[in-house]
Amino acid sequence: MSSLVNKHILLGVTGGIAAYKSAELIRLLQKSGAEVRVIMTPAAQEFITPLTLQALSGHPVHTNLLDPEAEAAMGHIELARWADLILIAPASANFLARLCHGEGSDLLSTVCLASHCQIALAPAMNQAMWAQASTQENIDKLKSRGNKIFGPGQGYQACGDTGAGRMEEVDALVEQVAGLFSSNLLSGKKVVITAGPTREALDPVRYISNHSSGKMGYALAIAAMEAGAETVLISGPVNLAPPEKISVVPTVSALDMLAASLEAVKGADIFIAAAAVADYRPEHSAGQKIKKTDDDISIALTKNPDIVASIAALENRPFTVGFAAETNNLESYARKKLVGKNLDLVIANDVSNQAIGFNSDDNQVTLISSEQAETLPIMNKASLATHLISYIAARVTGV
Repeated sequence: MSSLVNKHILLGVTGGIAAYKSAELIRLLQKSGAEVRVIMTPAAQEFITPLTLQALSGHPVHTNLLDPEAEAAMGHIELARWADLILIAPASANFLARLCHGEGSDLLSTVCLASHCQIALAPAMNQAMWAQASTQENIDKLKSRGNKIFGPGQGYQACGDTGAGRMEEVDALVEQVAGLFSSNLLSGKKVVITAGPTREALDPVRYISNHSSGKMGYALAIAAMEAGAETVLISGPVNLAPPEKISVVPTVSALDMLAASLEAVKGADIFIAAAAVADYRPEHSAGQKIKKTDDDISIALTKNPDIVASIAALENRPFTVGFAAETNNLESYARKKLVGKNLDLVIANDVSNQAIGFNSDDNQVTLISSEQAETLPIMNKASLATHLISYIAARVTGV
């Protein structure tokens, strides 16, 4: 079975006898590595209880758009940002019609309207309903807007009819969901990505560092791998599991990371410097633990090499992308970095905003190139990484 490790799948369950299959669907999505959260429409709750799906998913099931407790924190917006994919299975004829016409009359339809991620639908209905011209017109419109349609299958139906309209079998659905996260945008390309902080030793037990979690760099590495690239992730010290199918090079200091980058970038097509590299390191690192005294101490610092500028200065350099983590004058400082370091692209974000700063699962960035500045909406880092890799692939391949 294909991997969905670290993917956030928001499962929407609508009214229909096939709703009972959502229990097995949750289990198989989780078995593939996905984290699953569930929204149920009122009609779905007539076929299967929220308690069942809560027990299987391990999370409260969301059912009510106008839940005062959830909406105090903009619950439907948070769900929309959290999801890497919204999978609606089963998708009733009624829900397909409402989604097609942009309704936001319940929680599920509202989340779909508020989301920037891919939406996939697994229709399930009587064969006559599926064959109706109005249903087919709705399906065509949904496809034209980029929504993915899985199924329906053919066969015997609960009403006794036989024909098209059965919800796709759950194991096939999971395989098709996994396929949505794979592309060939960077097939045959080599991508090198740095991630996380560096640690600059003061002595054997103390160091200078920063709050970078490495989440953005790791998400970019996974997205690059899913786009077909040979991916090398050069990681500072983080509390993240090494991603599958990616070559991970662990480093500690800025000097370590520079050496690893110069080695890995040989033959690379793209270099993305997502790491938060310490600008300075102690001029001398004590061989033994520095003992506490009653006197103040002074520590001389020396400047670290600029890793992204070093890569950009290579004779046969790859397409080079830098990050600019700023607390003010975002675009101005980012453009200065773009020009001063001879970069192809700068991805700038405001780390003073705690909702999207270090350690957050969400981010919002502005893409700065020589031609333009484009600000993307807030989204989770995995979804953002997919957007960024697609953008970079288009710049590199011209497709």
